[in-house]
Amino acid sequence: MVKCGIVGLPNVGKSTLFNALLKKRVALSANYPFATVEPNIGVVAVPDERLEKLGELVAAEKSTPGESGPTPGVSQRPPIVSAVTEFVDIAGLVKGASTGEGLGNKFLSHIREVDAIIHVLRDFGDIGVIREGSVNPQEDKLTVETELALADLQVVEKLVSGQEKQAKVTKDVLEVEKLEILQKSKGLLEKGGIREIRDIGGIGDKKIREWFKTLPLLSIKPVLYVYNVSEEDLRFKIEDLRLEEDKMAISAKIEEEMADLSEDERKEYLKEIGIKETGLERLIKKAYHLLGLISFLTAGKKEVRAWTLRAGENALRASGVIHTDFMKNFIRAEVIEYEKLVEVGSYVAAKSKGLIRTEGKDYIVKDGDVIEFLIGS
Repeated sequence: MVKCGIVGLPNVGKSTLFNALLKKRVALSANYPFATVEPNIGVVAVPDERLEKLGELVAAEKSTPGESGPTPGVSQRPPIVSAVTEFVDIAGLVKGASTGEGLGNKFLSHIREVDAIIHVLRDFGDIGVIREGSVNPQEDKLTVETELALADLQVVEKLVSGQEKQAKVTKDVLEVEKLEILQKSKGLLEKGGIREIRDIGGIGDKKIREWFKTLPLLSIKPVLYVYNVSEEDLRFKIEDLRLEEDKMAISAKIEEEMADLSEDERKEYLKEIGIKETGLERLIKKAYHLLGLISFLTAGKKEVRAWTLRAGENALRASGVIHTDFMKNFIRAEVIEYEKLVEVGSYVAAKSKGLIRTEGKDYIVKDGDVIEFLIGS
């Protein structure tokens, strides 16, 4: 399961945002530093409107006589199962966290366990909410990133020392290259180059890139910067950041208020303020994209479901997401794009038109592929 950590300075709206994500009051939202000490954890469904439509198509398909399942000729909608993301509400960080200030050690240990960082930045002017170290979004971002870089510097120094011995003993070209990358990383961290160190992960051959991803560094984790703005500024800020891949605007206060509304009330509220999707829907989708993830779909009478897969993975790996045994006994995959299936209206029509393709284990799965795996015994 994908895990995203919500981080930032104290009182920037992390716990308010977390509460809204879970559509209930789980994390304590209070107007004082360190209201959240231990991380709160919640599992959230990834919004995917395609599942509802697939459910309707499956329900419209009539069972044939002798087939197990629903009564022949009677439609029955299967359960819908969304892909999920785990969100962790982590204690607020303060200047000096890398040396143990505030709850620095807990903050850093918790953030090391997540796949991506949701960095909440205070961009609202409510004077009634205490500014605990917060100055402005740019300064606040620098404070957090500096602490991450300082913490990573301590880790890299130890890694360099160990790698020097490894490279000297083995004299292997790969081990020497690893040492050079660690030394370069150390130099960047000493200069506060947290953005530059992320670029290092794209150099070298595949083995080096995969090795770099495994390093226990906070600075190389994907980051989504979430600007927590006032209701008045929300529409403007959304448009301002619309083309930014790693930035977005949200009003945590609005989102928490909407969490108490029914689905119809929520839609009406969004219409009133001129926004198509809730901030939470946009956030979850952006986090998914940030991590390079896609969803492939399965649709049957037992359930209609979205499965999480890294972009670029093949059909064999996709089958293993459903069950590891599938990889051992993989025969083939029957694939159709979601849009084509919806266009023709049913599996029967899709088959009669030859739209369902037979693919082997090396087929690269695309987002929205509807797949049926054929598995041997």
